[in-house]
Amino acid sequence: TSTRPAGRRAARMPRMAVRLGVLGALAGVTVVIPTVSQGALDGVALPGMDATLAEAALPDTVTALTATSLSILPPSSLISADGALAARAAGASASRSEERSALAGCDGSARPAGGNGLLKTDDLCTLWDAHTQLRADAAVSLAEFNQAFVARFGADLCLSSGYRSLAQQRAVKAQKGGLAAAPGKSNHGWGLAIDLCQNQTSGTKWAWITENGPAFGWENPAWAKRGGSGPYEPWHWEYSKGVKEDGEYYDG
Repeated sequence: TSTRPAGRRAARMPRMAVRLGVLGALAGVTVVIPTVSQGALDGVALPGMDATLAEAALPDTVTALTATSLSILPPSSLISADGALAARAAGASASRSEERSALAGCDGSARPAGGNGLLKTDDLCTLWDAHTQLRADAAVSLAEFNQAFVARFGADLCLSSGYRSLAQQRAVKAQKGGLAAAPGKSNHGWGLAIDLCQNQTSGTKWAWITENGPAFGWENPAWAKRGGSGPYEPWHWEYSKGVKEDGEYYDG
């Protein structure tokens, strides 16, 4: 057995603890010293770096040990993904909110009072062209359809007509005769119909519109198609749900 006094052994224990602490601190310093200083640690200056500057950039042991404490946060790869998931959910929620607000300031649940061609224009929603108006639900759905159109073609849907007052419908009837509905019988008067510009009734854009319009609630009604019961009007599109519930619905 050892004959070394117990008191001396006890005195060595705190010193050993201090050494271990110093070694641990030195290990921590080695981890946090920037890579740019590694060459100076090895006694080799990095290309373009003055050797004196490299040495001056390194802290001595005392400075390193008394510097600001190291962060005890784990690497970002070990941090819980809850925060990221919450952010992603918030972003998705914001995206859904934007989709519901495809037309700024337009409440898609509003239903203006009044008769065919007698709606107050203040109760209607103005579309992206700054002058065409529709009933709110039709306007929002068309705005969403337009967003998809823009994503595909890089430009807005071109519209030549939307809501028409009785006076406007009378003028159109006088000009176009059988191509226009009688005043008080047009879905333009309910703010539930649009006329597309002629350049969108053929070609690639027309094919895309006819394929995708129904998914957003918009259709070229059967009576307006070639061979239908009314005049051939490929440019005339209606918000089908609104027309069936509140408008002038012609099945055929």
